[in-house]
Amino acid sequence: MIIDLSVHIDDRTPAYPGDPRFEARVAGTFEHDGYEGHSISMGTHTGTHIDAPSHMISEGASLNMADISRFVGRGRMIDATQGFSLDAVQIADIQAGDIVLFDTGTSARFYDASYFERYPVMPSNIAEYLVNQQVGMVGLDTCSADNTPEFPIHTALLSHDIHIIENLTNLAVLAHHEFRVFALPLNLSLDGAPARVIAEIDV
Repeated sequence: MIIDLSVHIDDRTPAYPGDPRFEARVAGTFEHDGYEGHSISMGTHTGTHIDAPSHMISEGASLNMADISRFVGRGRMIDATQGFSLDAVQIADIQAGDIVLFDTGTSARFYDASYFERYPVMPSNIAEYLVNQQVGMVGLDTCSADNTPEFPIHTALLSHDIHIIENLTNLAVLAHHEFRVFALPLNLSLDGAPARVIAEIDV
């Protein structure tokens, strides 16, 4: 079974405050050109996207420098709808290279202004634990792993080459399942990129 964990991108897709919004312009029509085409403009952190180390770490690696294999891996889903819990993380059998996803329930408010104003933030002790476990990526159904200008969670993860997936959705479907994650960003030599993230559930 394949589960889409990515939000839809169109002109309704909200952007993180200060980031550019998605815009599509007609570049060709059947009536005038014999085909349909569009040009698009959006920020590198639009919709479901992946942060590379260079997003927050000076001289950090850009997205295209990562081995493609690191965007595919065994998934572990942590229920954080009642808050982040180190105990819940520690009993999740997290292994090196895993892609760890946190379901906070926040994605239900994706189109509300409150999505960017009120969202839970991962505690530093959980970020430290994930670093020690040498996970491959960390994913969240929130707009950011941080809510302070110092960006401590981004820094902790990205400084150890752990990519961050933000604005995930449908994570509750993964509860009590074994699954693999395929989180494939655009191949950009930049600080991040939108990604189509899916999970393949073992049935």
